[in-house]
Amino acid sequence: MRIVQLANMYHARSGGLRTVVDTLGRGYVAAGHDRVLIVPGVKRSVAEDEHGTVITLPGTPVTGGYRMILRAEKVLDILEELNPDSIEVSDKATLAPAGTWARERGVRSILFSHERLGEMVANRTRSKSESLQKAAMRWTRKIVTWFDEVVATSAFGERELALAGATNIRRVPLGVDLETFRPGTGPGSVLMRATATSRPGVVCLVYAGRLSHEKNPQAAVEAVRVLRSWGVDARLDVYGSGSHYASLCRRAKGLPVTFHGHVAQRGNLAKHLAHADLVLAPAACETFGLAALEALACGVAVVAAAGSGAAELVSQDPGGLLSCRVVHGGARPGAGIAVPPTGPGMAAGVLELLTFPARERAAAARERASQFPWSASVGRMLAIHEGAERTVDAA
Repeated sequence: MRIVQLANMYHARSGGLRTVVDTLGRGYVAAGHDRVLIVPGVKRSVAEDEHGTVITLPGTPVTGGYRMILRAEKVLDILEELNPDSIEVSDKATLAPAGTWARERGVRSILFSHERLGEMVANRTRSKSESLQKAAMRWTRKIVTWFDEVVATSAFGERELALAGATNIRRVPLGVDLETFRPGTGPGSVLMRATATSRPGVVCLVYAGRLSHEKNPQAAVEAVRVLRSWGVDARLDVYGSGSHYASLCRRAKGLPVTFHGHVAQRGNLAKHLAHADLVLAPAACETFGLAALEALACGVAVVAAAGSGAAELVSQDPGGLLSCRVVHGGARPGAGIAVPPTGPGMAAGVLELLTFPARERAAAARERASQFPWSASVGRMLAIHEGAERTVDAA
């Protein structure tokens, strides 16, 4: 079977989206399928390797160094040449017409929903205009009818699609590389520090992600300010780059916050995560929270924004701050907590999680991450590409 993946906003530093698209693509090839990826770039090129074919088309520069293919016609012409059996579109904007192209030709089509469009528009425009929200919903109602299946990664991600009237939603949680992202055992790791006597009471926090408005990194910085005002010796390491870098540096002035920039190698990021006491995931619009899952795999508990997809990964009550000692399904206590996505909210979550011993947090976090191997995500996606019944959906 030939599977063609289409992705906009695909970039060397695009983090989650690129990780998802590439990992699924490698899984398709490993299963014996022919995989082609079409993405934007500076100029047109075609490259082939053991993971399939990558076709780059000239894209228009947009925010943060990203590019977008604005004219679907260029992509549709290539699809005609490729003659795919199934297409997977990771874009709700200019590449969405590929769904109607596929339907007219009897080609299977999947829309992979990486974000809630209404919230993305609000974040990009810095406006909660009712007219913009209605326009986003009208567009979502239209495009979900163009595809055979629409994939969401969480209950949070599904809600907007359901409100748009989609009846073809499949839930496919993302995965994590459990070999690359694993608990640290060397000097400086959280478990080693838990038994050390030096620098008692220091709380090492990490934020890993894009430094942009929708990711809400300012809440992580403010959490440090609040914790220190409460007498907690909190430190924050920030891994990522983006348009908010300068403003965050100004906000963090006088605080023990260190900006390390983008970390290209996943293995290096894993080592940094494994040295944290806790990871902060303050993005309220996160539809899954891949960085949060990677932290869990490293044995590090996560303070997540209430109501987000990341909150579903870590908290007994993803809707808000409750004692995570109360067990009623989901993640084991100590893996994480859902809190209001503000400085005080994040700070309160940090204090709550620190009431669990480090080894207990590490075991709970790793146990939760082990429920999300990439092999399960690839298997579900292949079943959808092949038109399998809905029994493959995640619970």
